[in-house]
Amino acid sequence: MPEIGPNTRLRTSPFYTKTLEAGVTAFSPYNRMLMPVSYGDPVAEYEQLMHGVSMWDVGVERQVQLHGPDAAKLAQVLCVRDLSRCKIRQGMYVPMCDHDGVLINDPIVLKLADDLYWFSIADNNILLWARCVAAERGFNVEVTEPDVSPLAIQGPHAEDVVASMFGEQIRHLKYFWFDDAEIDGIRLKIARSGYSKQGGFELYLMDSKHGSKLWDLVREAGKPWHISAGYPNPIERIESGLLSYGGDTDNHTNPFEVRLDKYVDLKLDNQVIGISALRAIAEKGVKRHQLGIKLHDSEPGPGHALWYDVYHNEQKVGDMTNGAWSAKAGCTIGFVLIDRQHTAGDQVVVHKENKEIAGTLQTLPFF
Repeated sequence: MPEIGPNTRLRTSPFYTKTLEAGVTAFSPYNRMLMPVSYGDPVAEYEQLMHGVSMWDVGVERQVQLHGPDAAKLAQVLCVRDLSRCKIRQGMYVPMCDHDGVLINDPIVLKLADDLYWFSIADNNILLWARCVAAERGFNVEVTEPDVSPLAIQGPHAEDVVASMFGEQIRHLKYFWFDDAEIDGIRLKIARSGYSKQGGFELYLMDSKHGSKLWDLVREAGKPWHISAGYPNPIERIESGLLSYGGDTDNHTNPFEVRLDKYVDLKLDNQVIGISALRAIAEKGVKRHQLGIKLHDSEPGPGHALWYDVYHNEQKVGDMTNGAWSAKAGCTIGFVLIDRQHTAGDQVVVHKENKEIAGTLQTLPFF
C-alpha cells in the first residue's frame, strides 16, 4: 500500500502506521492531516460503536495553545460563550465567530492553568486566527500548536477499557473534565469527551513518538471487550444530532441557526469577536434553522449528502447538509438548514443527483 510522505501540507498522525495495520481503507483531509474515515465495513463499524467499544485516531483534532499572562483574555475574546466559570481541568464546548457573527469553529476549550488553555479545534486554521487577534489586541500571550494528538475510545464499554488502564477512579471523571495520567512512561491528559453520544474518553498524547506504543496499549487493554479500530461514525452522529462544523455550516451560518443558542452569552463585553453582530441577529430574528429530515426512500444508499437543494412548492427553501442510511429509522436521515417558516412535520422535496425524493422534517436529535 502506498504511503503519504510527511510534509507540511498534508501530515499524518502519530497513529497513522497503526491505522494501516488495522486495515484503514479511506482517509479524508482535516486540518491539513489525514483522518481515517473507513475500515471497509460501515455497518460493522457502526455496530461496534453502538454495542461495544471502538478506538479512533483523531489526531487531526489539533490543539491551539494559548500561554501567558493574557491567555484568559484572548480565550474569551475568541469565544462567544462565557468562560469565566471554567475551572482548571475543565473543558467547555464553545462557538467561535468572526466579526459578522458567522461560525468559524466549535472547539472544546480546555483550561490547564490560569495562564494556559488548549483549543481542541474542528477543521479550520484557528492557529493563524488566534495569532492575528493576539497581535492586533497587543496581548501578552504565546499562541502555538503543541505536540498533542488525541486518541478516542468510544462506545458502551469505553469506560471499562479506560478504567482497566488507569484505575477505577476514572469512572468518576465528569463529562468534559480531564485529568493527568501516565502509562508505561507515556504522559497523557484524559478527558471524558468524544464525537459520539455513546460515551467515551479522549487520550491526549503529549509526545508523538509514543503514538504506536499508546495504540498498542489501548488495543491490548480493550481485548476483553473486543475493541476494534473505527472513526467518528457518520450514521451515529446524524442519529444523535451532532453538528459537524464545515459540513453542516456554510460561510453565512451563525450559531443560532445550528442549535448553539445555549452556548452564546449575549451579555459578554463588546471586545468579544462577533458578540455585537450576534446581538443584532438575535434582535432582528434568525432566518434559517437546523432540523432533521427523513427521506421517503426504502433502499440503503451511500452516506453523507453534500448540500442537496431542498424545495417546497417548487421553491428552494434550504439545503440538506448530510445524510446516511439509518437501519434504526428504516430510511435515509439527515440534517437540513432551512427557512425558519418550515417546521417539524412539513413535507419537502430533496433534489439529489437528478432525482427528487420526498421527505418529512423533524426535530433533532432523531433518537
